[in-house]
Amino acid sequence: MQNMDKNIKKRPKIDFKVLGRVIGYLKNYKFKLLIVITCLILTTISSVAGNLFLQTLIDDYIIPLIGVENPVFTSLMHAVGIMCIIYLVGILSSLFQSRIMADITEGTLKIIRDEMFIKMQKLPIKYFDTRTHGDIMSHYTNDTDTLSQMISQSIPQVVSSLITIITVFVSMVITNIYLTLVVIVSLAIILFVTKKISTKSGSYFIKQQQAVASVNGYIEEMINGQKVVKVFCYEDKAKEKFNKLNDELCENVYNAHKFANVLMPINGALGNVQYSLLAIIGGLLAVNGIGNVTVGLIVSFLQLSKTFIRPINQVSQQLNSVVMALAGAKRIFELMDEEPEQDNGYVTLVNAKYVDGVLTETTEKTEVWAWKYLHHDGRLEYIELKGHIEFHDVDFGYEENKLVLHNISLYAKPGQKIAFVGATGAGKTTITNLINRFYDIEDGKIRYDGININKIKKKDLRLSLGIVLQDTNLFTGTIKENIKYGLDTATDEEVIEAAKLANAHDFIMRLPNGYDTYLTGDGANLSQGQRQLLAIARCALVDPPVMILDEATSSIDTRTEKIVQDGMDKLMKGRTVFVIAHRLSTVRNAKAIIVLDHGRIIERGNHEDLIAQKGTYYQLYTGAFELE
Repeated sequence: MQNMDKNIKKRPKIDFKVLGRVIGYLKNYKFKLLIVITCLILTTISSVAGNLFLQTLIDDYIIPLIGVENPVFTSLMHAVGIMCIIYLVGILSSLFQSRIMADITEGTLKIIRDEMFIKMQKLPIKYFDTRTHGDIMSHYTNDTDTLSQMISQSIPQVVSSLITIITVFVSMVITNIYLTLVVIVSLAIILFVTKKISTKSGSYFIKQQQAVASVNGYIEEMINGQKVVKVFCYEDKAKEKFNKLNDELCENVYNAHKFANVLMPINGALGNVQYSLLAIIGGLLAVNGIGNVTVGLIVSFLQLSKTFIRPINQVSQQLNSVVMALAGAKRIFELMDEEPEQDNGYVTLVNAKYVDGVLTETTEKTEVWAWKYLHHDGRLEYIELKGHIEFHDVDFGYEENKLVLHNISLYAKPGQKIAFVGATGAGKTTITNLINRFYDIEDGKIRYDGININKIKKKDLRLSLGIVLQDTNLFTGTIKENIKYGLDTATDEEVIEAAKLANAHDFIMRLPNGYDTYLTGDGANLSQGQRQLLAIARCALVDPPVMILDEATSSIDTRTEKIVQDGMDKLMKGRTVFVIAHRLSTVRNAKAIIVLDHGRIIERGNHEDLIAQKGTYYQLYTGAFELE
């Protein structure tokens, strides 16, 4: 609590660097902003002119009619008409400014969201592995919402208020210097009170934004894991943890608004005191004939003082919104400033064909793919893509100085099936993450068809790989669109052929609309086995020479597994395949089975060899040990 009190005492400051970046986006609308500023000036001039005209209206048109028999109101009505026109100009300018500002706001936020999403596609997998999805989503929702409020309301309000304060102050000085001094003294008191209250509320507004992200992240986790929550009867503990986070959010929101909401009433009361003092002092000046004070001047000055104090209160209130919005903008810019996935590769993947026994590049679609390798000496070489993968003394760690793979050496010749076996955390998935360069190695080399994979462009490298993960991701759209996700140029016939190869065609045809069946909610209307079959069909359509199957059948029942395995056997034929499986029965036919333990290879060989060794694999296979 003491730490919190210390933080609260620190006055929240506007981050002008972040504000400058936000304003940088507004430069895309320079002409419209010019119109907005013009409208703000017209609105201010209209308000001030109307207040000043009150003196003329009262002194020149109303007071002369007092006590006159059968007064003629023609001149008065003419004057009232002029005042109505003055205020009408202000109203129309304000409406026009609001419409244009809404257009600027939404256009700016669209640009920011586009840039965020584009940048997100360039970020490495590590970024998403180290953050909750709810926290990332908060950038697109809460952070942009607060930014929207600042651009559409706070910035125009502050600019308008500053223009009004300057214009009205000059008008008051010209009108009467004595009454202006009263306003200045009152203003000093109001500003002192405003500073004290804003300091407290601003701190909590920043904490509120951070707490919102935490709550969103936890809600997203609970929604995704709802089945697990119910299976393990974790509801009470989940509610307890949520209540703790929600209470923290509620406390920050309450404190922020508690201080912010008392600001207006306090300043309003001080404004009323000032209003009364001006009326009394103005009356005394008029009675004693000091400063040429008239009734009309007093009324006009009272209106000017209200117009002067109101924007000061508005600025003080908007500053908290600005601080909160800049906190959200800072989080957005932190995402945008993240280091993108690095790719220094220069070897690309191209269609090729043999001409007189020489491999050459072609624009035609062929069944032969080749690595286009431009050597540093200028020599161009085409190397046929076959799927020969080699690891040479590879070390890797997700964190610096904390290795999870040690001295990994292995190879997979074209067409071979290599299986990884080991307990959770042994490093099986990590090895496959290195093949597709989701992460880069600390030491050693990985070669693909004899080429160091660091020299291959990541996009081209991943085009040559097919991956079927344990957790299937389907997207909103038809089954056909989901299968074509990796190759959107595929024909309907190719989609059907891929589905047949994965043994998915039969169940698809039993659906109400076949391949045009619409999926939502990550394919929630399909069984786990059906979703997995679609993932395999998606991979089959791409027709990669190398496949990675990460627990591809672990979530499928035994009957479905046989169907899937039959399709997988067809798909794996003639390809280099890396398989991770807890069911050892699915890897018996692997060319080599590699047993991992704590990031090290402890056994390798085919099924028969490893059984004969009667080591760890033998104990796993016979049930003496169990995979965790």
